[in-house]
Amino acid sequence: MSGPLSVVTGGASGIGRAVVDSLLRAGRPALILDRDAAALDAALAAAPPDADLAGAAVDISDAAQVARALEEALDGRPVCALVNNAGVAIERPFRETSVELFRAMLDVNVLGAVITAQTCLPLLERNGGGAIVNVASVSGLRGNYGRAAYGASKGALLTLTQVMATELAAENIRVNAVCPGPVETPLVKSVHTASATDQWRRLTPQGRYAAPQEIADAILWLLSEQASFVTGAALAVDGGFLSAGLRGAVDAA
Repeated sequence: MSGPLSVVTGGASGIGRAVVDSLLRAGRPALILDRDAAALDAALAAAPPDADLAGAAVDISDAAQVARALEEALDGRPVCALVNNAGVAIERPFRETSVELFRAMLDVNVLGAVITAQTCLPLLERNGGGAIVNVASVSGLRGNYGRAAYGASKGALLTLTQVMATELAAENIRVNAVCPGPVETPLVKSVHTASATDQWRRLTPQGRYAAPQEIADAILWLLSEQASFVTGAALAVDGGFLSAGLRGAVDAA
């Protein structure tokens, strides 16, 4: 591998995998950090033979693991972009959400992003700057039922995005977030019940789940020079879910 690369956490499946595939199609080097070793192996095996791609099986909530993985995989190479995509989710009413579950959600969804970003900062600075995209959720902006822990973690990630954008602008590092609505990923399929799936489709004006590539396209735009004056933003990619109100004609009073 040579030249600056993009680090994608959770890049072995779902949205992260779509981001990695897009980077490779554009001829951009990438590094996947993913705790699912089997999915990581599959993603590496599926890459084109000439792809500038590496991967490391790592728990992003463990700072020592992240530091070691980046040191070994990068071998001194600078980083031009980071996509904090790795996350965990669960659908559980607030009353039934234990403190342990909250901590586990925050460890990955918030602290994992903090650890990876802080570890990558010297590498981004070595590159002269770059871009970070944090993958949040519409559940960080709306009180969706059953998402106390998940929604709180994604809300925290959105505030973190704004603070990072403010503090890192002087280092020529842009930081933005995407807020996906329902997406056809293995994680979502494991969490959404049939009832939840029906509600998401009914309450989303476009009436469907997104393909992972549709979220990846938004992430790639935020990483690109086309978004050079965009930082601290939270871009909803949700088929209109957040903006929707009345969905049909209303009888006159």
